[in-house]
Amino acid sequence: MKKFDLELAVGVFMIIGIICLGYLSIKLGKMEVFGDKGYEIQAIFSNSGGLKSGSSVVIAGVEVGRVKRVALDDYQAKVVLNLPLNVKIQEDAIASIKTKGLIGEKYVEITPGGADELIEPGGRIRDTQSAIDFEEIISNYVFGKI
Repeated sequence: MKKFDLELAVGVFMIIGIICLGYLSIKLGKMEVFGDKGYEIQAIFSNSGGLKSGSSVVIAGVEVGRVKRVALDDYQAKVVLNLPLNVKIQEDAIASIKTKGLIGEKYVEITPGGADELIEPGGRIRDTQSAIDFEEIISNYVFGKI
């Protein structure tokens, strides 16, 4: 009987450990399990510059959302952003692709506008600035075009 109690305790401990590891991997991977709460808006960029799904969306240095997907649409990068319901974006806001540090990860920065009209869920940010291509800048400098 004592051996059964020991095996049961070890089994329960292992199950709790596996559940904790699953929870940590989901949280550290910044994944959503039960769907995203919020609404989606789109932005069209001429060059996504390595932006990936799951990248941050930032307003005034504060992370407010995530990039849901990046897809090709008429030879341009269509970026779908997922934002919480309490974050409202003005119609004349500007979306820019930025880099954290020199070679860090890419993220989308939204600079708020001054318009009274807001972008509706499913709407689109009209003003965008694509990512800066450092390779092109360096090659222009090396070959004397700057």
